[in-house]
Amino acid sequence: MKTHVKALVVGGGAVGNGIAYHLAKAGWDTMLVERDELTAGSTWHAAGLLPLFNMSYATTHIHKYSVDFYKALEAETGLNAGFAVVGNLRMAQHQERMDEYMLYSSVAETAGVYHEFLTPAQMKDRWPLLRTEDLVGALYHPQDGYINPADVTQAMAKGARQFGAAIERKIQVNGYRWTGSEWIVTCARMVEQGGNLVASDETFEIHAEHVVTATGNHAQRTARLLGVKIPAIPVEHQYIVTEPDPALVAWRKAGNAEHPVLRDADAKWYVREERGGWILGPYERNAPARFLYDVPQSFRADLFPLDLERIEAEYMSMIHRLPSSETVGLKDDFNGPICYTPDGNPLVGPVPGLRNMWIAEGFSFGITAAGGTGYYLAQMMTQGEAEIDMASLDPRRYGQWITTEYAARKNEECYEHVFVLHHPDEEREAARPLRTAPVYDRQKALGAQFGQVNGWERPIYYGPKDAPEDFDHNSRSFRRGAWWQYAVDEAKAIRETAGLIDATAFTKHLVRGPGATKFLDWLTCNKLPTVGRINLTYALTPNGTTRTEYTIVRLAQDEYYCVSAGAWTDYDGDFLRKCAEDKAPEFGHIDIHDVTTQWGVFALAGPNSRKILQEIVKDATPETVLSNKRFPWLTMRNIELGMVPVRAIRVAYTGELGWELHHPIEMQRHLWDLLRSAGEKHGMKPVGARAQNWLRQEKSYRAFGNELGRDATPLEAALDRFVDLSKDFQGKEAMLATGIRSKCCTLLIDGPADTDPWGKEALLLNGEKVGRLTSGGYSVAFGKQIGMGYVRPDLAEVGTKLKVKMLCQEWDAVVVEDSPFDPSNARIRADG
Repeated sequence: MKTHVKALVVGGGAVGNGIAYHLAKAGWDTMLVERDELTAGSTWHAAGLLPLFNMSYATTHIHKYSVDFYKALEAETGLNAGFAVVGNLRMAQHQERMDEYMLYSSVAETAGVYHEFLTPAQMKDRWPLLRTEDLVGALYHPQDGYINPADVTQAMAKGARQFGAAIERKIQVNGYRWTGSEWIVTCARMVEQGGNLVASDETFEIHAEHVVTATGNHAQRTARLLGVKIPAIPVEHQYIVTEPDPALVAWRKAGNAEHPVLRDADAKWYVREERGGWILGPYERNAPARFLYDVPQSFRADLFPLDLERIEAEYMSMIHRLPSSETVGLKDDFNGPICYTPDGNPLVGPVPGLRNMWIAEGFSFGITAAGGTGYYLAQMMTQGEAEIDMASLDPRRYGQWITTEYAARKNEECYEHVFVLHHPDEEREAARPLRTAPVYDRQKALGAQFGQVNGWERPIYYGPKDAPEDFDHNSRSFRRGAWWQYAVDEAKAIRETAGLIDATAFTKHLVRGPGATKFLDWLTCNKLPTVGRINLTYALTPNGTTRTEYTIVRLAQDEYYCVSAGAWTDYDGDFLRKCAEDKAPEFGHIDIHDVTTQWGVFALAGPNSRKILQEIVKDATPETVLSNKRFPWLTMRNIELGMVPVRAIRVAYTGELGWELHHPIEMQRHLWDLLRSAGEKHGMKPVGARAQNWLRQEKSYRAFGNELGRDATPLEAALDRFVDLSKDFQGKEAMLATGIRSKCCTLLIDGPADTDPWGKEALLLNGEKVGRLTSGGYSVAFGKQIGMGYVRPDLAEVGTKLKVKMLCQEWDAVVVEDSPFDPSNARIRADG
């Protein structure tokens, strides 16, 4: 057995074998170890469905790759992966479900996923066993279906071996130790003992430059061994198999094709044929999380007891949809663990704080994702980045504040929501509120409806003060929800008077020390500001794409206050610390300190914002302290507002005259009350994140995670003015070598009267896909829809007429100049 390899994959399920296959194919000396037999975890009892449906751009690509890859495996390996390409039919009982499918249709079009829409009559004609009179339509994917999980896993394993990978079973990993250049992985040979699998006295070490864990249900044990947090915890999932259905048997004997995988999302189940009968898999309420801390030693390819009462409603709805199944008995049942994460996306990428340690954990659709995960993770490991932005799956999207209890409750919620409508304005309620700013209760009393970012509660809009608890839940829609008018009024307030936004969730890092200046100059692509000034800049990946957006405030010669997106605190912190550690021998000591929870942030913006601050600022000459002369645009000044020392930054994400007011978090309530009192006579309104998102699009301000990511360079994002090509910085040469594959632009859209784009839509020219939106919304300045996105470079010119796909129709759109609202920035620079 090998003891020295380039890459060690831990875990022999479908995901682990998919990774081993692609790493070996990429030319890496690869080894996979499995503590039991291949597929012994959740893989063996998986239903093997391969749904292409997904609202995530990255995950859609992963699933599409898997479906295409599995179809080619037999030709490569000689093993039949058991792929039944029967199609996938998602039924809709009401129009809102069809709205969801129409939004998905745009996502699918951007990723090249073929799909069709069917009427109830068309479904009944094709599959007469279905009851369709209470349906409004369906989404149909004819190119997917289901697969045998064990067969596809063995096929990938054989393919990995053909590329030179070694696969070893009955080996348990008991420890990981990093030497600075390689991982030493302590292992034990597992043996059978009384029906259990136990560690023998035979222990050994494997040396690996890189390690990938794909340990499925054992993710919590993996987390302990690595000393990190991995919020992947299994939830019970049960499905039942019926005896043969005579009507189905007769249908097939008549020469008819197998039914597609059926999904009645509104009834919360999937059904597929199985040996003349049916498999029913529900996603019911109250399915419990299991193995919160460890998988029992005695639990191998085992199952939990079935809880039929918990799925009674789903079972009865299957009988309603397939009336012939009413008299069919139950043949078999399964209730096994399937891993989830709090947001439903798996954890794929580098482990925070560790070098050359990668995880692929938390797969609720592991069979569907296994091939694509292996493909894109292998790209990240061997090439530095994947061809798509994988940030939405990055393990560092969760911070150290995550606990077992939080993960368990959110994972249960995620399971329950598999078939719940996936509104793009959805904010799920479980385990909330948890992280709250001091003014949370004051905001709630004003009617604030909250979303969460990285666990922080932040107002997304302000509804009625006496709104019921379920107001936001009932306001959601795929069109303009009941919250829409509130956001319009807030956006108008910022354009006409003033608005106060809570931005406390912003990530804030202090970067200082003798090497800080050289380090940040190398890390970011723009010139560093002088003391007391700020700049907007970008850290690039070694491949030249955008890794992080920073607002950098220079506090002293070698001290910087770096502000970045609130959703990415640990993502940015891990990146900063690792880069600083690498460059310290060259630049000198660099201290990276996360001060996110020490500083609250309010953004005050609008034509009256200076007047409001003048009411409460304390200065020897208060009438001039906020003037352009003493406080120019893009500068920072330490001022006093009432009794609060404030690090004020003259910048506004909304494109209006405004300031970010960074303040000691413990003084936040006092400052809030001061601002509210002073702003009342000047027409100031509290404003939420949705109105802010619309307003920043009127200024063409790119957002990280939307326009900015690891699949586009700053030059492709049309941010040339923030790139200083006269200096050297990480990723510069790769950025220049990449060229311009697509270009970011802003579009005004003449769309439907009741719907705005969400940033998921396809952009078309003469019916051909030429790009996609990455942001979308409504413009109060122009009275129509607005969006930002990427198109072919030749189509990014001002005046280009395109079409946007919304509600399965094409709507007129035109490319406009960057910052279509106040392009000269006269409002931002206004003096007083």
